[in-house]
Amino acid sequence: MASLMRWSVGFVSLVLLVRCSTSPESAPDIPGDEPPTYVGREACAGCHVAESELWEGSHHDLAMQPASAATVLGNFDNATFDYAGVTSTFFERDGKFFVRTDGPDGELADFEIAYTFGVDPLQQYLVPFEGGRYQTLSIAWDARLEEVGGGRWFHLYPDEQIDHEDPLHWTKRYQNWNFMCASCHSTQVRKNFDLATNSYDTQYFAIDVSCEACHGPGSRHVAWGDLPEDERGDPGLTLDFRTDDAVWVTDIETGLSERQPSRTERTEIETCAPCHSRRGQLHEDDPHGQILLDDFRPALLREPLYYPDGQIRDEVYVYGSFLQSKMYQKGVTCQDCHDPHGLHVRAEGNATCASCHLSEKFDTAAHHFHEPETRGAYCVDCHMPETTYMGVDPRRDHSFRIPRPDLTTSLGAPNACNGCHDNETSEWAAQTVAEWYGHEAPRHYGEALHAGWSGAPDAADRLAAVANDPDVPGIVKASVASLAPTAAALQSADPLVRAGALSGADALDPTLKHQLVVPLLDDAVRAVRIEASRVLTGVPMERFTPEQRSKLDRVLEEYRAVQTLNADWPEAHMNLGMVHAQLGELERAERDYQTALELDPHFARAYVNLADLYRVMGDDGRSEEILRSAPSALNDPGVHHALGLTLVRLKRNEEALEELRRAAELMPDEPRYGYVYGVALQSTGDVDESLRVLREANDRHPYYGDILIALVTTYRDRGEFEGALLYARRLAALNPSDASVRQLVSQLEALTTR
Repeated sequence: MASLMRWSVGFVSLVLLVRCSTSPESAPDIPGDEPPTYVGREACAGCHVAESELWEGSHHDLAMQPASAATVLGNFDNATFDYAGVTSTFFERDGKFFVRTDGPDGELADFEIAYTFGVDPLQQYLVPFEGGRYQTLSIAWDARLEEVGGGRWFHLYPDEQIDHEDPLHWTKRYQNWNFMCASCHSTQVRKNFDLATNSYDTQYFAIDVSCEACHGPGSRHVAWGDLPEDERGDPGLTLDFRTDDAVWVTDIETGLSERQPSRTERTEIETCAPCHSRRGQLHEDDPHGQILLDDFRPALLREPLYYPDGQIRDEVYVYGSFLQSKMYQKGVTCQDCHDPHGLHVRAEGNATCASCHLSEKFDTAAHHFHEPETRGAYCVDCHMPETTYMGVDPRRDHSFRIPRPDLTTSLGAPNACNGCHDNETSEWAAQTVAEWYGHEAPRHYGEALHAGWSGAPDAADRLAAVANDPDVPGIVKASVASLAPTAAALQSADPLVRAGALSGADALDPTLKHQLVVPLLDDAVRAVRIEASRVLTGVPMERFTPEQRSKLDRVLEEYRAVQTLNADWPEAHMNLGMVHAQLGELERAERDYQTALELDPHFARAYVNLADLYRVMGDDGRSEEILRSAPSALNDPGVHHALGLTLVRLKRNEEALEELRRAAELMPDEPRYGYVYGVALQSTGDVDESLRVLREANDRHPYYGDILIALVTTYRDRGEFEGALLYARRLAALNPSDASVRQLVSQLEALTTR
């Protein structure tokens, strides 16, 4: 029997609220059934001295600060920075900090810095605007040491030329503090957006990420601390993160540890998740202790946020990758590796990992095949590769994955080996790994996700295999379910899987959709039931019983409340417009789309959806008008494509062809654009050009059946049966059970042998 090593998880436990007292003047009344209220860090610090000292100076403490000589790190001594033809100047005046730069109209003006944002490895600056808005400058201060390239101003989009008309300009909505940043840089934020006046009255209890941002409002606990010890009962904690009596038991032979007993709750992780995940907000109450999906909807594994194998690509803030990890499945929590107050990693080098992974087994050349103290000998270099965001901010992937250079070859995902050995190929790295460890790389769920994303002919089987694998992480199953929703996924015990399946359920047959989704209107989790209500707007209302329709209406009000919470975001009005259009409430949908465009005149999808609404109303003239009103600088392929289709309906084919061409050339990765343009060329009689466009589209999208059908019919109609047969066989490979396609192949084979 293997030898075992046992130790308590207490060495990484979060030492939490145990006793707290205040001065007699500030002692609150002992609350009865009143909800707890916020009391401020000072009320906690008197008893929790060690935790408070760790927190002071942490990234949470310094997340946002009033601009002052003590907090501003950047060079405001008349320093200049050139970008996109604009010279910005940073200077001080009367003890205040200013930047002279291009404003919303493109003209140079002086803007006062109100707040600093962050400290390391960069610091941004907030500028107040009318309507309660605060905007983050896109020119940031590199807070790193000069010897590593820091101590300088730099632009967050160095490879682009962002001017005042661009949606990414610092004065536009993507750089707005109230919506984009505030909730995670301060405590108890209330956005308070007023759509009628298009203004904010954003409030927060504490400017930074203070004690109660994580622990919840503390009034009851403070009151408990003021009681005599013999009168104390429940400590009144909003959230109690104290660990149970679990221990980590290490198997000496494998070098791996198991948590005993297993973790049964996710409170701690889901407390960190709202600010350490890519997600949308559903509710603005105090989420402390609630399931994450009651208040937030985390992003699933999809492009361009993640690579097909689940590695971070865009900024996804750790949580989505951590859910994929074996660490998460085995019960590891954030504080096992990070001090929850100082936020630093608990030990240097490989020592943090060695608390659960026996050094004698893993911190050796026999495991990592590298010289000690070199890159590759550190656990994080292989299992937590970095991606740099915001120009200077490297962040580690938290899926703790085994390096898979073979997936670089097959899926295009990066791998840690070639991250260092960038002069070698992924094939070389895969062969080296196979030689080191002596076995072939196993199948990976990324292969199924990639098949689903690309529409591969075997995608359904691959996705089903992942969905049925009990060892696959829940976020992966949710992502699979979004591509191939099933009854099992819609009935999963995991709410993230249910929500994922609903996000892909629009494609289901209305009868099946009604049968499977109506029960989810009663789901206990907000993210699930409101998504169910959205999906069900695509079912004819006559299929609902009066009771079901009443329930749908009630949950749709919840859905509308979520969009109202995010009413400063054009996408919220887009969502409402699509729901109202599905319900046949066309005038209401029209107002929603128009509101979206008022908030953001560069919102391409709103132009397309509004134009399509006018098509449904039978007014193609207004469709053309709204599409042509899109800013010329937008040059969006979706707008050009929609305009091309509108012009076809208006029988202005020559103009239509030009718009369809622009769409296909602007976005060659969208197969439908190439397909429609290729077919449209045939109507002009330019069959040669049509075939060229369709062949190129097929090369890029070999699994898009409509392109293959167009190629088969075009070649066949020209009497070029060998060409038609080539693409018919490819079509048959995509649809092996389709008898009509097999018959077509047989007919073409007969024609080619005459």
